[in-house]
Amino acid sequence: MRAKPFLRACPLLLAALALPAAVQAAPRSAKTSAKARGAAGVTIDYSVNLAGIPIGNARLTGAFEGPRYRMDVSAVLTGLVGAVTGGQGSARSSGTLAQAPLPNAFSIATRTSNSGIAVRMALANGNVTQAEVTPPLLDTGDRVPVTAAVKRGVVDPASALAMPARTKGALLDPENCNRTLPVFDGATRFDVVLSYGETREIQKPGYAGPVLVCNARYVAIAGHRPDRPGVKFMEENRDMSVWLAPVEAARVLVPMRIAVRTTLGTNIIEATRWTQSGTGTAQGSETATVADASLPGQ
Repeated sequence: MRAKPFLRACPLLLAALALPAAVQAAPRSAKTSAKARGAAGVTIDYSVNLAGIPIGNARLTGAFEGPRYRMDVSAVLTGLVGAVTGGQGSARSSGTLAQAPLPNAFSIATRTSNSGIAVRMALANGNVTQAEVTPPLLDTGDRVPVTAAVKRGVVDPASALAMPARTKGALLDPENCNRTLPVFDGATRFDVVLSYGETREIQKPGYAGPVLVCNARYVAIAGHRPDRPGVKFMEENRDMSVWLAPVEAARVLVPMRIAVRTTLGTNIIEATRWTQSGTGTAQGSETATVADASLPGQ
């Protein structure tokens, strides 16, 4: 089994939808955002299964304080697949939250037993100012060009996992499913279009309650090779979904489960443990702390 597809999807738990939206209204100022959000941290451990077979583990750690955020994602292949490929990867992003994440820095590194790839990217106000991929992608001549225009108004794959509320009401309002994630990973530009499916109750270690189930579609924009079977498969794929759980103190939603049908079977990244801390929202209500945890990085 090739590790590269897993590592591209998983460290962006991610880019498989790899998973807020390009909101048309102007972002709120940092001062307003700070008033609207408290400090919060969340760590989620995931299992990764392909066609019902465990193939790896992943972890997402988010830290939110006022308008600032940081997202750390890591993944590793385990069992026979891990022994053969040695696959692992990690990603980090940081920036400020308004009506959508505004990242200022993103990096990702993946490694297998015989190869590796690293991406470093700088952004300002949702626009890419610098991007470096090591080693550079081969110039095959059939890639859709990545122009300056398609690198504006984007989020990196790790920042896309923090989805600010789209409404002033409850975080589990179905409207918070309906968004488009304009993702740029340093080499390819694609949209993940989410739409409301249902609300369901789940129970996991550290979390018991409702989640939003959002259907997902993949739309290739640039940097891809349109005639490749894998690209065509993903664009026609209607068997993708993400379950979103609330981090109340930060007024954001994060993935509890991601399911993507692949040519080898359904890839499911699902939470096995949820750990959250928070100091409450601007209204003074406190977030229920389901497990003791300090804000990551403090």
